Amino acid sequence: MTTTASPSTSHHLSPAFPGRAPWGTASKLRAWQQGAMEKYLQEQPRDFLAVATPGAGKTTFALTLASWLLHHHVVQQVTVVAPTEHLKKQWAEAAARIGIKLDPEYSAGPLSRDYHGIAITYAGVGVRPMLHRNRSEQRKTLVILDEIHHAGDSKSWGEACLEAFEPATRRLALTGTPFRSDTNPIPFVTYEEGNDGIRRSAADYTYGYGSALADGVVRPVIFMSYSGNMRWRTKAGDEIAARLGEPMTKDAVSQAWRTALDPRGEWMPAVLRAADQRLTEVRKAIPDAGALVIAADQDSARAYAKLIREITGSKATVVLSDDVGASKNIDTFSQSTDRWMVAVRMVSEGVDVPRLAVGVYATTISTPLFFAQAVGRFVRSRRRGETASVFLPTVPDLLTFANEMERERDHALDKPKKEGEEDPYAESEKEMDEANREQDEDTGEQEQFAFEALESEATFDRVMYNGAEFGMQAHPGSEEEQDYLGIPGLLEPDQVQLLLQKRQARQIAHSRKKPDEEADLLELPAERRPVVSHKELMELRKQLNTMVGAYVHQSGKPHGVIHTELRRVCGGPPSAEATAGQLRERIAKVQEWATRMK
Repeated sequence: MTTTASPSTSHHLSPAFPGRAPWGTASKLRAWQQGAMEKYLQEQPRDFLAVATPGAGKTTFALTLASWLLHHHVVQQVTVVAPTEHLKKQWAEAAARIGIKLDPEYSAGPLSRDYHGIAITYAGVGVRPMLHRNRSEQRKTLVILDEIHHAGDSKSWGEACLEAFEPATRRLALTGTPFRSDTNPIPFVTYEEGNDGIRRSAADYTYGYGSALADGVVRPVIFMSYSGNMRWRTKAGDEIAARLGEPMTKDAVSQAWRTALDPRGEWMPAVLRAADQRLTEVRKAIPDAGALVIAADQDSARAYAKLIREITGSKATVVLSDDVGASKNIDTFSQSTDRWMVAVRMVSEGVDVPRLAVGVYATTISTPLFFAQAVGRFVRSRRRGETASVFLPTVPDLLTFANEMERERDHALDKPKKEGEEDPYAESEKEMDEANREQDEDTGEQEQFAFEALESEATFDRVMYNGAEFGMQAHPGSEEEQDYLGIPGLLEPDQVQLLLQKRQARQIAHSRKKPDEEADLLELPAERRPVVSHKELMELRKQLNTMVGAYVHQSGKPHGVIHTELRRVCGGPPSAEATAGQLRERIAKVQEWATRMK
């Protein structure tokens, strides 16, 4: 059955026109939703992939389309596949509000005639794919695959989705983040080969964060980055000190990051205090604004909740994925005016708590997919001028993701032959790892790299907004930090940029008046403090190994002996964990030795 949509001028209007549709309603569509509807109805495809930034209203679009297909008898039933139990119930509730009844508790057997379909999880499909295949064969079915990249999470899930929904009459795939860190193919997604020979996912309709921000559909995000000194002990017993954000190897960055997130240190309490101050400022304009800590594990989540209680005097809602009452806790928090929620991953994707305006990224997950999902929890706009604030550790990957919020990615099915898209230095990193194993000092203990966090402290580092960086380093609680935490919670995007520029100019002017003895922090504007890239660090390591290799032939000493001597003279950890400054010092030292021998 083919039906052509009636002509409309909506594609000439802002995608925010005619207004913000309330969550789950279909009486009023945003123009991007109308545009996607028109394209679908004109083409009537069996498979359709809609990519829309988190917070843009994918659910409203999908349910409106489902309603149209049911009304015009293109399909007879609807199956919604969601990533989690909570989202499955959320879909059923949203569908009920526009007259589509979905059973979120369905497990097997005939479906009651009271329902138009079911809502299930990807895991549920994985357990009984033939059950859902039979349902798709018996009646004309629309399958809505929410956050379809999850169908690539495991081979069994992907295969189950293919088996279960291959007979479906129509398949609508939705995602806000259509890219994965792996190359697992995603079912029912079309891949097109580019000029570079790499196959990438091809969306039928895309509505990115940049467009949504310009249209007032989502909030602008202000990222507050914190660095600081970290100290930890390796399994070998070595104590390592490093500054978060300094050029380091991948392993050292990971350990410094974990040290910062340790609830027993000083970094997390300082950042939580700053985030709570920011929340207080935001609540002056948005009285019900809430804050969320995304934690790495359950023990950390409970410890952060305890810190929040000590800092604020109020209890935080803790959401743990294996708790029976997790969904209820999220719903209760969403409808309250409580300040804080702490969660482990569960709230990273799809869960709708529109009042969340302040976030703390307290996990070591560093994929662009997870980062985008996490930030997506704070961007849903309820009224014009709302801003979101996300607090981050100064980690190169996170700073890159924050500065690339508006970049639209596709899922690459192939890895480039030499330079990986996700990690453009993958090949050279592999070569360097092999070189270190062959030439560096004995690192048998480093393979496991167990560690113990010893101490941490926080330093306000920079503010990132709209691809630009602002601010100079400052102590927590200082006037300089308060300047940025006190930015009003209701501002237009261009006002945010202007205000940050003024704050930085004032901070620089104030810094110049300080006596030298008070300038104990790295007082350079953020834009003049770029984090040295992983590529630059690898090049230094490669240069050091080359210099040591040359000196081996000149001195007759083994590689390991020379590296050990360099560590003894210059100080610092093994070169795999050394900073850029330490590597440069060793390069200079071995050059000095080589010159003396000539």
